[in-house]
Amino acid sequence: MAFVLVIPIIGALCIALLRRRPDYRDAASVITAVCLFGAVLSLIAQLGVKPFQAWVLFELLPGLRLAFSLEPLGMLFALLASGLWVVTSIYAIGYMRAHHEEHQTRFYVCFALTIAAAMGIAFADNLLTLFIFYEVMTLATYPLVTHHGTERAVMAGRLYLGYLFATSIGLLLFAIIWTWTLTSSLDFRSGGILAGKAENPTLLILLALYAFGIGKAALMPFHRWLPAAMVAPAPVSALLHAVAVVKAGVFCVMKVVLYVFGIDLLHDTGLSVWLMYVAAATIVIASLIALAQDDLKARLAYSTVSQLSYIILGAALANAAGVLGGSMHILMHAFGKITLFFCAGAIAVASHKTKVSEMAHIGRQMPITMSAFLIGSLSIIGLPPLGGSWSKWYLILGAVDAAQMPLVAVLLVSSLLSIAYLLPVVGRAFFASGPEQSHGHEIHEAPLPCVLPLCVTSAGCLFLFFFAGEVYEFLAPLVQR
Repeated sequence: MAFVLVIPIIGALCIALLRRRPDYRDAASVITAVCLFGAVLSLIAQLGVKPFQAWVLFELLPGLRLAFSLEPLGMLFALLASGLWVVTSIYAIGYMRAHHEEHQTRFYVCFALTIAAAMGIAFADNLLTLFIFYEVMTLATYPLVTHHGTERAVMAGRLYLGYLFATSIGLLLFAIIWTWTLTSSLDFRSGGILAGKAENPTLLILLALYAFGIGKAALMPFHRWLPAAMVAPAPVSALLHAVAVVKAGVFCVMKVVLYVFGIDLLHDTGLSVWLMYVAAATIVIASLIALAQDDLKARLAYSTVSQLSYIILGAALANAAGVLGGSMHILMHAFGKITLFFCAGAIAVASHKTKVSEMAHIGRQMPITMSAFLIGSLSIIGLPPLGGSWSKWYLILGAVDAAQMPLVAVLLVSSLLSIAYLLPVVGRAFFASGPEQSHGHEIHEAPLPCVLPLCVTSAGCLFLFFFAGEVYEFLAPLVQR
């Protein structure tokens, strides 16, 4: 586990030292990503029947430790973040070079530090460790959001820091301190640590502080930072939406529900019913806003806001099907959404087009890219044979088990809204007539380092449909009593 935490930091140092040799610097980024993924894979064998055997790095105060441990949900997040970092690193090389971006060394260094923070979050054994790495991730991603240095990018960066620090320090940190005063512990434990420690009104307030304090989950109304951050380059958008940042947010929400509150406590008291409906409102409202966006990345950003609340809804359902469906959706959504952002970036590289209204005819000029966009879209919509269909199926089962039929309707309507804001992009690209050239040059596929990763991730959407059973079995210990 020490290697997992240290590899991306060493990689960041190597990237910085190789700043005057771009080829070696880019190679160092890819090699670091591959080494990290291999190290995370090696930990699967250590994931035993006692997941909370902590490795203590050091103790700040008695009972307050910087400690790490293995459990299925954290392992899933670590595998996801490290695995997608490999393809994102390759994609970033093609994108950054094709766009002749400045400050590429800073970009790759911050990328590596962000993944280091993601590993700390994934394997955190307690709320203190989780909070520290959560804040490190915010700081590491700020230079990525403001990468272009324009006035718009700077404003987006201020909004990014403002929302994430205001929620984490004003709400999340307060919730963590309150939990400590109630339980004298911040450790994650199966079944939770809050049962019998406080009355229901107190627990209700605590749940609200955690849900809204984890601002990276983009639960409305604390979501505006996410669409604003789309001013960043496409590889950053992929990082924000699929590899690390927002997935870290919903992962934290799920982990708090499982290991701080416990699903039995939430199920028996009904304390999370309100959170179900806040998540449902976010799903529908964000989908409706996505419909009105002409900028492709903005449309995808509001789609992400909507899809993240699927995972929060699964946690709030507080039953086996809901938790497993929400946890599976972390993985399924990641592959679908990273494919869509890779495609959006490839289109920008090849044609300099960023708006849906400009996509006419582009599918016949970039058939590989737009075919991958179709596959990613169908996975986000939840149609078989693509991975997103399984996670949505289990979420629907969870809503039925909880006797929340209005939420079943929300999930079905959301899929229809996803069709309405995603498939017209594909339809326009393949069937609408448009110019053969863009900005005076013939449009063709983006460079191979951009096209290859989107082919891999779109194939992953299909692969996950047929191996969803293995993912389900891997996560099943989360809800076993």
